[in-house]
Amino acid sequence: MASPLITVTQLERALRDPSPPTVLDVRFDVATGPEPEAYAAGHIPGAVFVDMHRDLASAAGSAGRHPLPSADRFTHAMRAAGVSADRPVVVYDSAAGLMAARGWWLLRYFGHPDAALLDGGLAAWVSAGGALRTGTETASAGCFTAQPGGMPLLDADGAASLAGRGILIDARAAERFRGEIEPLDPVAGHIPGARNRSTRDNVTDAGVFRDADELRAAFARVGAVPGVEVGAYCGSGVTAAHQVLALELAGIPAALYPGSWSEWIADPARPVATGPV
Repeated sequence: MASPLITVTQLERALRDPSPPTVLDVRFDVATGPEPEAYAAGHIPGAVFVDMHRDLASAAGSAGRHPLPSADRFTHAMRAAGVSADRPVVVYDSAAGLMAARGWWLLRYFGHPDAALLDGGLAAWVSAGGALRTGTETASAGCFTAQPGGMPLLDADGAASLAGRGILIDARAAERFRGEIEPLDPVAGHIPGARNRSTRDNVTDAGVFRDADELRAAFARVGAVPGVEVGAYCGSGVTAAHQVLALELAGIPAALYPGSWSEWIADPARPVATGPV
């Protein structure tokens, strides 16, 4: 399996190849939604905008705020963005990968063999002197066909069970985990037995991923080590994909709970914990 990360230097080189990678701009704000206007104001040349709500999720409801898209929905979206199975795909955002990791994870889950996240995202590209293009771009139709099952999943029951027998990581900020605030969902707290480690701790102040040894040591502090069953969740299954990627860099396979907290609390019978572990 290809590396889950690509550097700016590697991307610049790849874009000069006769068969360059497909580049997807996945800018999204959890409070305001997809950001096509920001994309149009300046994006990596050749990148196609991908809408989190339309392309990378199905309709919000009892399965959470960002349930997984169906295979047919994802196939249609990726083909429209120019994605083919025999061509590498690079995803990026303007949030250190916290949003675009959802695109990386879905591509892997639906069977794409070569998907990578741009380390440092748009900020790293600009900092390195990369050119930007304005307006919108369309791609020649791709031929990717989504086949689910390429990455491990958890449902609500599986997440509850894993919190008892393995390590379930809550990827949200510590104050949300403790139940002190909850800006997005109607109930505050966490899944009983979960451990907290924010996705924002996966990257440096510059927005690039910490090295594998540093990540491995950090995950070990919450009990996530090779050989232990590990899963991750967040508010709606978006930023937890970033945690899964970081765990992969550390050599620790992990399952994603896509429904995450927003699905968990949709059933009032499910228990809610507050405070530190």
